[in-house]
Amino acid sequence: MLHGSVDKHGSADAVSPGNLGSVAEYEARIAELERKVRSLQDQRRLPGISSGGAKRFLERYAIIGIWALLIAAFALIDNYVYGASRFLTWINFSTMFGTQAVLVVLTLGLLLPLTAGDFDLSGAATMTVVSLAVAVMISTQGTPTMAAVLIGLVLGGLIGAANAFFSIYFRIHSLIVTLGMATFLVGIAKWMSASRTISIFGANPSLIEWVNQARIFNISMSFWYALLLCIAVWYFLEYTTQGRKLLFVGRAREVARLAGIRVDAVRAWALVGAGVIAALAGILAVGINGSADPSSRLGLLLPAFAAAFLGATSIVPGRFNPWGSFIGVFLLATGISGLQIFGIPNWVQDLFYGGGLILAVAASQLVRRRRPMEFGG
Repeated sequence: MLHGSVDKHGSADAVSPGNLGSVAEYEARIAELERKVRSLQDQRRLPGISSGGAKRFLERYAIIGIWALLIAAFALIDNYVYGASRFLTWINFSTMFGTQAVLVVLTLGLLLPLTAGDFDLSGAATMTVVSLAVAVMISTQGTPTMAAVLIGLVLGGLIGAANAFFSIYFRIHSLIVTLGMATFLVGIAKWMSASRTISIFGANPSLIEWVNQARIFNISMSFWYALLLCIAVWYFLEYTTQGRKLLFVGRAREVARLAGIRVDAVRAWALVGAGVIAALAGILAVGINGSADPSSRLGLLLPAFAAAFLGATSIVPGRFNPWGSFIGVFLLATGISGLQIFGIPNWVQDLFYGGGLILAVAASQLVRRRRPMEFGG
């Protein structure tokens, strides 16, 4: 019997009559797969036309609808109870946008190691130490503002590098390393400040002017800096080679290693980047408040993780993404702002953030199971 072979393009040479049927079946299957691929591509381009387009649209943008409904509910309750809307005012929202910029930046920093499959629990502590270091340099050392900012960013990068070294070189889980680093940094912060608040008022006011006093649409510059960072992180993850490698490492670490990606280097740079961005959050905090202390910003870690996981359920469902996290921060902040206007006790804020984190993690895990290899934007 003659033997035939089929190359990878589907062509056959020296094919015997006995295997013509199998060749034809093979080509039919290839053609069917191509049709399915084209169909899926068309559905992604035209989500409103495909049968599941509406469902996918709701998955992506439901968080915006929930945010709008929350705003409307608080506004209606405010009008009904007090006869006037104190919540639905531009002053309230402009204040919220400006004050939440620090949380936005901290959340964006967490996205880098989370995307790579690691956790950074030292972000809030890094922010605290850097804010104190910058405040001390400006208030007592007379350091120029720009020099203090650059030194603060370098300090954040060094903290991230230390996290990367112990996590990757010694093969210790990042959760343990960064938790230990956070505790270590809290001790450093208390030592640096002698457990007191360091003020930069009366020293060099440039940082306060750059971050808080300068405004666009009556919103402090801190918000616009956070927005620019969100655009930069989005571009990095979506349109750069290193960003795509980061996504690949987070979803399939061993496969990425077999594909020739330097997995350890990618993870290391993600942790370093998280440290730098956390340092930026600390610098913004000093500019907003005009001071730094060793404890007030440590509580931002929980809402930052809540916003990151909440963001993973929207915009690009199943993946940590900057725009989803950006909206997630302000969704949570809107809830807290509304509750505070109605005189809800402060302990409800902890319930809100804690419950939000649990629900966000559960929802993101459900989405990830349904979309196990979602890389597209």
